[in-house]
Amino acid sequence: MTPPRLEVAEIFRRYGDAFLDQYGETLRPEQRRALSDIAACRTAALGGHVEECDQCGHRQIAYNSCRNRHCPKCQATAAAQWVEAREAELLPVEYAHVVFTLPASLGPIALQNPREVYNILFRAAAETLQQIAADPKHLGAEIGFLSVLHTWGQNLGHHPHVHCVVPGGGISPDGARWVACRPGFFLPVRVLSRVFRGKFLALLGDAFDEGKLTFHGTLRELADAAAFRRRLTASAQVEWVVYAKPPFGGPEQVLKYLARYTHRVAISNRRLTALEGDRVTFRWKDYAHGGKAKTMTLRAGEFIRRFLLHVLPAGFVRIRHYGFLANRLCREKLERCRELLGVVTTPEPIAPETSADSKEDLGGQPAARICPSCGRGRMVIIEILRATRVARGGRGEEAVLGRSGFDTS
Repeated sequence: MTPPRLEVAEIFRRYGDAFLDQYGETLRPEQRRALSDIAACRTAALGGHVEECDQCGHRQIAYNSCRNRHCPKCQATAAAQWVEAREAELLPVEYAHVVFTLPASLGPIALQNPREVYNILFRAAAETLQQIAADPKHLGAEIGFLSVLHTWGQNLGHHPHVHCVVPGGGISPDGARWVACRPGFFLPVRVLSRVFRGKFLALLGDAFDEGKLTFHGTLRELADAAAFRRRLTASAQVEWVVYAKPPFGGPEQVLKYLARYTHRVAISNRRLTALEGDRVTFRWKDYAHGGKAKTMTLRAGEFIRRFLLHVLPAGFVRIRHYGFLANRLCREKLERCRELLGVVTTPEPIAPETSADSKEDLGGQPAARICPSCGRGRMVIIEILRATRVARGGRGEEAVLGRSGFDTS
């Protein structure tokens, strides 16, 4: 019998209490909520229902999802729904992918001021793209794009960066024509890097002057204006990383690409390989050495700490639209883009592919609710299960299964 796949939730259930005993006072409310929600996801703690096949009588329990946006199991559903809603926004042009990354020297400031610094990151990246694209020396057009915030690296370290997916061209200043970028090239990354650096540091300096930043612990000295300015000056003297990936093709490729990036969380369950004692092992790619595949082992407490670094402030919007894709302008601007491109109608919806892993993340249950035992009947809900207090070790869930006697395989 194949053992169940290791999940982030299992690590949280086993070691979450010990982690809270050690670090609980330092956590933000949304970090505590993520720890609790992910541990309880699809267990008796959240309630659920009993299903029965209308042909063979096979029964199984289906527990409710937590729907926390940081949960590895819940985000596949959210991604599929979001991508489907984006289909009507796609244009029949080449697309570019540009990544703006914060230098390591500013990462600690972002950790202590996530809402303010991540907002500045979004704004600086967006203004940079729009300014350089509008310059006649480069593209000379109004562009539209979406931006997605990621705060992690492959090893779960803190690595804030924004992914921008941009149609390869834009609307001319007079609105009379579509200006296409050169094949295989969008905008010069060195220019983007230096403009981005200047904008970000200026905005961060303004936030400090306006009293929007706070510092404690090892960063306490940055509350002093002179010390803070020295940090900005040092950050201005290094090259900032802006990476433009090679442009990729039309709507089909873009949808697959967006599905991978928009609702990704710090680590997926499929990257976990072992939980032995209190040590978690997972796969990662070392991009500093050519993307070489490696494994890393961390104590469970350190794994949880790193995961929770990437829980965003409550209500923070991590996917944003700009230019002619901005929500208030999107419909009429896209219609104009299609007119200029000679596209008569909105493209037919293109269903994004769902991998086997995605199906498992969605609960491993077919949309038609076909019986997994006989393959002929349909699963019908026959009982609603109320939420039950569940120990993080899972004993409460086992007790519910023991009482019901239902097969959940």
